[in-house]
Amino acid sequence: MEAKKAMNSLTIMTEIVLPNDTNTFGNLMGGRLMYWMDIAAALSAQKHCNAQVVTASVDNISFENPIKLGNAVHIEANVTRSFNTSMEIHLKVWGEDLTQQFKYKSNEAYYTFVALDPNRKPRQVPPVIAETEEEQKLFEGALRRRQLRLILGGKMNPDDAVELKAFFTNKD
Repeated sequence: MEAKKAMNSLTIMTEIVLPNDTNTFGNLMGGRLMYWMDIAAALSAQKHCNAQVVTASVDNISFENPIKLGNAVHIEANVTRSFNTSMEIHLKVWGEDLTQQFKYKSNEAYYTFVALDPNRKPRQVPPVIAETEEEQKLFEGALRRRQLRLILGGKMNPDDAVELKAFFTNKD
């Protein structure tokens, strides 16, 4: 299977925060943002593997700054690394006050998607080519993040997480 460049999976999605999207404080509801993030991540994963995909996991999402009613939401998603049938997608989210022309970071997260064949069974995905410095940094950390996800999900014994253990082991 031929490898694909990480930049080719880049998906940028923009929404506007309407009254139905907010809580009683006039801030975008976290669940609505997660819904939009899931769509952006799915589009990025599909661009990478040219197949239908399903969400396998969502890492911790910490909200740094609320996004207010009437502001724009910009979601940037792209595949950082692929494994056998799964892909890690990194998402960055910004809010933008369009009247004041002020853009601010809201949050970032990692989603994992699995590619499916026509019978809805997992199928192999292409490897990722990381070109830029940021892409390489995300690519290198992806295996540790994956091992942590598998441990927390009860699918990997911590003793088998070689990459993750090496990160915490003193090399002197």
